[in-house]
Amino acid sequence: MAKTEILAPAGSRESLIAAVRCGADAVYLGGKSLSARQNAKNFDPDELKEAVAYCHMRDVRVNLTLNTLVTDSQQDLLRQAAREALEAGVDAVLVQDLGILRFLRECCPDLPLHASTQMVVHNLAGAQAVAALGCSRVVLARECSREEIALITAQGGLETEVFVHGALCMGLSGQCYLSSMIGRRSGNRGLCAQPCRLPFAGPQREYSLSLKDVSLVEQLPDLASLGVASFKIEGRMKRPEYVAAAVTACRNALEGRPVDFDKLMAVFSRSGFTQSYYLGRPGADMFGIRQKEDVTAATNKLLSGFEALYRAETPRVPVDMNLRLAAEEPARLEVTDSRGNRAVREGEPPQIALNRPTDEALVRRSLEKTGGTPYYLDNLTCRIGEGLMVPVSALNGLRSAALEELTALRAARQPAYAFHPEKAVTPQPMPGRAPVEPTLRLRLSRAAQYDPAMVKAAGMIILPWKELTALEGWERWPEKFAAEVSNMLFDGDWQTMLAGMAALKERGLRHATVTNIGLLEPLKQLGLTLHGTSTLNLTNSVALTEYARLGLADCELSIELGLRQAKEMTRVMPLGLVTYGYLPLMYNRSCPLRGPKGCGRCPGHGELTDRLGNKFRVECVDRRHSVLLNTLPLSLSDRMQDLRGLDFAVLSFTVESREDCLRILEDFRTGRPHSGKRTGGLYYRDQL
Repeated sequence: MAKTEILAPAGSRESLIAAVRCGADAVYLGGKSLSARQNAKNFDPDELKEAVAYCHMRDVRVNLTLNTLVTDSQQDLLRQAAREALEAGVDAVLVQDLGILRFLRECCPDLPLHASTQMVVHNLAGAQAVAALGCSRVVLARECSREEIALITAQGGLETEVFVHGALCMGLSGQCYLSSMIGRRSGNRGLCAQPCRLPFAGPQREYSLSLKDVSLVEQLPDLASLGVASFKIEGRMKRPEYVAAAVTACRNALEGRPVDFDKLMAVFSRSGFTQSYYLGRPGADMFGIRQKEDVTAATNKLLSGFEALYRAETPRVPVDMNLRLAAEEPARLEVTDSRGNRAVREGEPPQIALNRPTDEALVRRSLEKTGGTPYYLDNLTCRIGEGLMVPVSALNGLRSAALEELTALRAARQPAYAFHPEKAVTPQPMPGRAPVEPTLRLRLSRAAQYDPAMVKAAGMIILPWKELTALEGWERWPEKFAAEVSNMLFDGDWQTMLAGMAALKERGLRHATVTNIGLLEPLKQLGLTLHGTSTLNLTNSVALTEYARLGLADCELSIELGLRQAKEMTRVMPLGLVTYGYLPLMYNRSCPLRGPKGCGRCPGHGELTDRLGNKFRVECVDRRHSVLLNTLPLSLSDRMQDLRGLDFAVLSFTVESREDCLRILEDFRTGRPHSGKRTGGLYYRDQL
């Protein structure tokens, strides 16, 4: 079994040093742009080169995070960031955006690509999909249980990386828009303001969106036995002492030494730690906040103790040394490393010993003193002529000079991957022009919202597949109806979904929506026409080109785009936007309404109230997960002229009655403004 790496966050040079010196096998870090943690210190081009050289000299791998979304106007920025990363010599790049993924795959085909947790991979089909796209590793969603991790690791066809310590997002990563919608700071763009840590009062608790940190340190041997390739520590925004503590705890756990969980909790926690997702038991005990006691526990004395862990260089690079002492010839020391680097230093010829001659024991004592360097003596070979002596100071000098030369050789490592930006794909527009006015599509959450009058008024009617199964009469207009599968579908529910979709196909179903990358291939194999949704987070034309290649017939663009940006996108397929609805702010596997006894008599919906008195609806989906909805509906019913150039507009109904749906549909058909309070979303803010 391959050794599982400890992967540590490096939001700054200080944290990088702490990670390496405490025993991390790899680090992940970001440049000054296009990183999912833009508020970390991060690394400019020169700092990135220095960081990579520092790590590579110590046999530590460096993964660069380009795991953000880009727009068409940022393609030059992407080229620059990629060039800087490759010139620095990074070992892998972490990606979220399929546009970035395709760009790197074409311009640097040998570069290892890792699918970010922002790609929302949480089932086997998702892992297989990103493997087919060329990713060598996938960072699994934090929500995955042990059994789900085991299945994906065994059958996914690529390495798995699992978060083992650090903060838990309340929302499924890549599917949280709370910070965008209420603070104009996109989590998908690396600018999350963490509004979930503020009070959102519900029926069970005041802080209903704040989870404890995860800590699977005790489970590391178990995860290693499953074949997980990388243990990931969250925390690029955290201080170096936190990184040192977390890496040390992971190293101790893997090597059978005791772990001081009290100290680990003291350096940072939110009312303790949780393993609930891993154990498959998400519940009320997962919630926690940063309390006064948590802050005061991290005393200066405690932090200085963790600082001591990385104050000195840690010898982690084995070297072999070969010493030759021959009469009337220069003393010669050769030092080699596992990469084949070879440093040779010569000194004064040995003297005739008057008392004790130099022997292997004396040589070993001198040459193994590599303190202050990243090296340690592994194998020593001595060829010493009889009756010869070399002063200890001379041996020390040979050792220091040879190790210095070896360091220079290791630091001079050339970039491993060539970069050919001229090979990047150029999106080609589809023939024909968009209609003058976009057609209307209706997304219903319940069959009870459906009315036959909608068939004539809408180009397409979308329902969850279970609701469409229960709806009578839709088969009369099979070209009008599409089945939707949830964007959060773990493997335990997968076969039920496939069977249900196959049964709908037998009844005449022709269309389905794709809410997650893992659904593309299974739904395509059913012979359905596929339509992408806004949860795919499409923000650039290259990503659209890639999804068109994968089989989408058309797609909704991201709700985080500005309207101008959406309309300027290269129309490689028909494009649309969500133009009405209580927009989803986050998708949660741990329901914010859940109490100590589970779902109990919960009606399947409820409300959270923020500190300003705004009320946010929570809707349960199949008792499997929940969705937090915006406090006001988006509505562009009187601004349809602004959508000219797009092919369709989606009205997304959640809490509305059938009568509400018909009234709002009529608003859009006649251009009548919404009757109550509304929001324009991010379309008029040029969010990205």
